[in-house]
Amino acid sequence: MRLTIRHETRYTYSQPLAYTIQQLHLTPRVEAQQHVLSWQLATPGHLHAYSDAYGNLSHTLTMNAPHQALSIVAHGVVDTSAPDRGRIAHGGTLSPLIFTVPTRLTAATPGILALAASCLPEGRAMTRDLMRLAEHIFGAVRYQKGATAVDTSASDALALGQGVCQDHAHLFLACCHAHGVPARYVSGYIDPENSGHAASHAWVDAWAEDSDYSGWVSIDITHARLMTDAYCRLAVGRDYDSAAPVRGVRRGGGTESLNVDVQIMQQ
Repeated sequence: MRLTIRHETRYTYSQPLAYTIQQLHLTPRVEAQQHVLSWQLATPGHLHAYSDAYGNLSHTLTMNAPHQALSIVAHGVVDTSAPDRGRIAHGGTLSPLIFTVPTRLTAATPGILALAASCLPEGRAMTRDLMRLAEHIFGAVRYQKGATAVDTSASDALALGQGVCQDHAHLFLACCHAHGVPARYVSGYIDPENSGHAASHAWVDAWAEDSDYSGWVSIDITHARLMTDAYCRLAVGRDYDSAAPVRGVRRGGGTESLNVDVQIMQQ
């Protein structure tokens, strides 16, 4: 599938800022199932490109001059193909075991431990076990835009019974980590198909131990399905904090307003 993507993040402030620094994960990863035909980042200020610890193509954006608005636009064309049964090549040099350590967003609680025990064996899981967990989360946490924030933990989302894609991903990670199963957060885009609604998206890679395969399987918890060619992957990490498309700090500015516009089209 060929996807044309445009993603604009626009900040406006009630007072001028003296300084802004942002970490950007807005460039698609180099992976076997996706090929970038063209890609550009348009921002003010200074951009420094680097590869982070997880192999994500990243940028640091800094602005030292006074400003009262900031627009970041990523756009380009990506060819994608559907991985066989959601299976993603391991790649890189990091051990999957680094993705078994809980974070502040994926810490286990009694409720999470009970959910994990109902779906997963200890230490290793087959794809069918992982899909059963995804289906349980899909039923336990209803999708509701605006119900949570980026700092909502997996346990809080489970208690609330509502959330968005990042909450589904964090809850899945928390359950996997509680049983020693490697699992990592994925940020990216999904083709809206006929829904007319495009947005950045979050899902997971989990380490499956099947009879014919040992490696990452990519699962969209929000839709309880394996990843297809409708997805474009930007970054992987331990949770939202390490894989967010845009994340940063500022000095000054008063009240902040944020507007995000994502457009995705098939060619």
